[in-house]
Amino acid sequence: TRMRKRLGVEYFKKFEEEILNLLKERKIIKDGEQMIDATVYPSNVTYPTDTGVIERVRVWLVERIKEIEKKLKVKERVRTYCRKARGVYLDFQKKRKKKAKEVEGAKKHLLQYVRRNIEQLKKLFERACDIIDAAKIKEKLSDAETIYRQQLEMLKKKVHSIENRIVSFHRPNVRPIVRGKSGKEVEFGPKASVSLVDGYLFLDKFSNDAYNEGTVLSESLKLHEGRFGKKPKTVITDKIYGSLANREMLKEEGIKAALVPLGRKSGSEASKKLWKWIKQKQKKRSEIEGFIGVSKVHYGLERLVYKNEELNIRLGLIAMNLSTALARI
Repeated sequence: TRMRKRLGVEYFKKFEEEILNLLKERKIIKDGEQMIDATVYPSNVTYPTDTGVIERVRVWLVERIKEIEKKLKVKERVRTYCRKARGVYLDFQKKRKKKAKEVEGAKKHLLQYVRRNIEQLKKLFERACDIIDAAKIKEKLSDAETIYRQQLEMLKKKVHSIENRIVSFHRPNVRPIVRGKSGKEVEFGPKASVSLVDGYLFLDKFSNDAYNEGTVLSESLKLHEGRFGKKPKTVITDKIYGSLANREMLKEEGIKAALVPLGRKSGSEASKKLWKWIKQKQKKRSEIEGFIGVSKVHYGLERLVYKNEELNIRLGLIAMNLSTALARI
């Protein structure tokens, strides 16, 4: 893990380039066709509930207060009310069916304890900044204050979402991404655009925030050109990429796209051939869904355990691509 942190994302990007150069030298990759899709790679976080997030913040604050007290050798201990707060949380969690008023009451009580603990930690922090890891505690304290403000605002406004909401105290970069799929309406983790070229999967875009994948088509084409020295002859995507701007851009570039034509169907032979070709390519598009599924189930990307999530995804895809190459060799 230490070596991985030292090397970082940039090193593994270069490692990907070296692997790709080797694939091109051995002629075991064809670059004529590019499939593009987006997915969410879930982070290793528990399902976020408001009370759960607040409780984790409170526990961390109490632990840091006790740690600093020990180092300062304080005679009069700070009254954190940790046992009472823990009792409030456990009493709430033990209820099988939680009414709206009970949820609101538990949040209100826990936020009061968190507010008190934040003030207590700030006072101790001023006295002990020379004998503790000040930068790390300052960063986490900032996250704790942000969560407190967000949860208080949601409680006052009686809403369940807020802009840039932090859903995990230990991974504050994770955002809820609405997918609308059956069983997984919301996923918690980074969104990624990927390209499948001749059975090899490449990461095109990584983002902790939600974005419309249709807007990054030109970016994926540029990356393909950077990898292979030319743009693909054919692009296969789903209908979200079929905006007017994307269609015009593909036409200018001379790239054939497997997108359903706009307007009414024509009865001409050329139109029938085009529709037949599009249907064949759209059936083929299921391949990228399969490769994304394999990357998640068999290469550790179903739940990202590294804190550097981009590095986790890149390593998983590198392992998958090397396995594909080995099978072909």
